[in-house]
Amino acid sequence: MDVISGQLTDALGIMGLGMSLVFAFLSILIFAIKLIAWKYAPMTQSITDTAVQQPVVNKPAVSPLMAAVIASAIYQHRRKV
Repeated sequence: MDVISGQLTDALGIMGLGMSLVFAFLSILIFAIKLIAWKYAPMTQSITDTAVQQPVVNKPAVSPLMAAVIASAIYQHRRKV
């Protein structure tokens, strides 16, 4: 019985050591990632910079002419079938 309890004690010690090392490694990794993210975060623009910029006009992804061509091709394809 002493052999089994000694092995269980050793197993618990190894498990505790392993979990502690993983916890320490992950804590250091999270800290390093947050430090890098803080250091290389994008700079905020000042109020004067945003006032000077012109608003961006969104262009449609597909021009109306191309949409008409695609619609015509689909219509002709469906008529054949």
